[in-house]
Amino acid sequence: MRESSAGGTNLGTESTEPKAPRAPRAPRAPRAPRAPRASIDTEELTGRTFPYQFDRSLVDDVDLLAATPGEDLNWLEDVHLMTEDGMPAVFDRYTNAFLKIHFDIPEGRGDEYARKVLIKHLREGNSYGIWLKHAHAKFPQPELGSWLAGSATVGTEWKPPVLPGWEPPAGH
Repeated sequence: MRESSAGGTNLGTESTEPKAPRAPRAPRAPRAPRAPRASIDTEELTGRTFPYQFDRSLVDDVDLLAATPGEDLNWLEDVHLMTEDGMPAVFDRYTNAFLKIHFDIPEGRGDEYARKVLIKHLREGNSYGIWLKHAHAKFPQPELGSWLAGSATVGTEWKPPVLPGWEPPAGH
């Protein structure tokens, strides 16, 4: 008789009884092929959505002029309303992914609301790219970027990752 732990691990006691033959498995029904995806969105990366993606009133008060970092007025002008998976979305370049917008956008104000949602997303620190800064920023920089005054600084203590047991080749 073979004993097993509660987790099913073999404890090594062998059986002297012959094993019964396994019944053949029924063939599985073929799965429908999935459509290939050309991109990924923030919801897939983080496993989360945020209230301002669904409620326009949460971004109405975002002042885009005040949110424009430093002298670089052009970066916000490059942010436009786009479409991802048939939904309105804005591209978060810090995550390299789309942030879907689930609320109704007034006619002719798509770029404005795309910019407001993005600024809200960045200011609240919800961009996956910003989350990664804590571990991977190699030089001092504002955690939440220049669009939020008083943002904490990250990247002051970066150290290259170490792979346990790996040694650089001789001569390096």
